Amino acid sequence: MNAEKLTVALIYDFDGTLAPGNMQEYDFIPAVGKSNKEFWTDANTLAEEQDADMVLTYMARMIQEAKSKGLSLRREAFQESGRRVALYRGVREWFGRINAYGAARGIRILHYINSSGLKEIIEGTEIAREFRKIYACSFLYDVDGIAYWPAVAVNYTNKTQFIFKINKGVESVFDSKLVNRYIPEEERPVPFRRMIYVGDGTTDIPCMRLVKNYGGHSIAVYNPDRKGARREMAQLIHDDRVSHVCPADYSEGGEMDVLVKTIIDKIDLDHRLESMEVMK
Repeated sequence: MNAEKLTVALIYDFDGTLAPGNMQEYDFIPAVGKSNKEFWTDANTLAEEQDADMVLTYMARMIQEAKSKGLSLRREAFQESGRRVALYRGVREWFGRINAYGAARGIRILHYINSSGLKEIIEGTEIAREFRKIYACSFLYDVDGIAYWPAVAVNYTNKTQFIFKINKGVESVFDSKLVNRYIPEEERPVPFRRMIYVGDGTTDIPCMRLVKNYGGHSIAVYNPDRKGARREMAQLIHDDRVSHVCPADYSEGGEMDVLVKTIIDKIDLDHRLESMEVMK
């Protein structure tokens, strides 16, 4: 039997999922002379005062603070900031290892980012090349290449739109026609049951719940160095919002490594069973 080549999508949040903390805290916030608490309090207070989206207000504060300190607002400057972002243990080697594991079973693994962080900063990280697509906040740039306005703002609810884009093979953020076109589930490039969503907290709950409810797998990760973190995450399983909880340690042989490989095996076996039923 010539098995159809499967595609499995691994979809990750970024902040707190692949890297500890928020990406702005490694370079940008110190450069504008603020503490992390000061910057986020300012952004969230603005959102509360103006009844605005907190993602849009943090992006506005980034532009305002950079201008006030004479910092570059070019895409390249944000990318340079991304080079200073630290990653959780094992992340650098994770993608090649999981890709090889899938390939040995005739499965193509595609990796995606779905983040409320800044796309330009993620583009500067050492793992940016590993992703098929980075869905995240980004800026519009003027003719001189200077950021002046949000182009994409990704909050906890509109994150779910990108799950449907991956499901239907629509990679453009701009294109809203194709993603809303009816396509039978079996004809979609990445059925939900072949998705694995990895997130770290409340902003990922709508996506994790969506993927889980449609037959896929959702994994909540936590900082392994923070006391009591696993106990807090366990509530998500109790509330039936995620399938699994793991420390954000991507090292070979670790809990996350074993879990994702097991899920890939399950997806492979489920597909083989489906194929046998069709042949009856």
